[in-house]
Amino acid sequence: MVKPSNDAVIGLGAAIQRVKEMESPGRSGVRGQSEEEEAMAAMDVASDVVLLKKVWRNEKAAPEVLHFEAGLIQRAREQIQLLEETVEELIEIRSDDIVVSLYQMDLDRALFLLRSYLRIRLQKIEKHMLHIYRTHLWNRLSEQEQRFAKRCLDIMEGHLERSVLSRLPYGYQSMLKQSISSEEDDMVPQTQLDTFIFCKAKEQYWSFPVG
Repeated sequence: MVKPSNDAVIGLGAAIQRVKEMESPGRSGVRGQSEEEEAMAAMDVASDVVLLKKVWRNEKAAPEVLHFEAGLIQRAREQIQLLEETVEELIEIRSDDIVVSLYQMDLDRALFLLRSYLRIRLQKIEKHMLHIYRTHLWNRLSEQEQRFAKRCLDIMEGHLERSVLSRLPYGYQSMLKQSISSEEDDMVPQTQLDTFIFCKAKEQYWSFPVG
């Protein structure tokens, strides 16, 4: 028997439930078309968790914000909602505690990955709002993230204008440049791309060039 990986654990509870249904009276040993479709759906769920874990790792390791995975996040939210409903139903019918705990474990892990992924992106947006807004990185954000960043920019610009910039002499009232003589936006913090990161190779390499 092959032990399921941690990445595919979200499909474990559903698989156990299907096995119990197949062993119940009145069910034949031959699987019908609907059961095959359910099995394929469980495989899709497991693969989505693997993809979610991958994009979470990439986002966590990347110094700048990456493209928002809209389709994957939408599917993950739907699967989480389905798991929440399943856990509630199992508790109502007083199902086996082990089955409930497996479903709850799947739900907790999926919620952690999703929340952490979104939280990391928001932290990057808050830290480099001006840089993201003025570069191609803006197109990598979702519509909700763009509204969040635009609102934060408006609030920050209004606060700086009222509290600091309006009191400075002419030529020093920009939130982008130190003075009017500056040729570049030297007041905008940018992401540090010249930094160390950790990488995981998908294939084994005995040697590779560096530099």
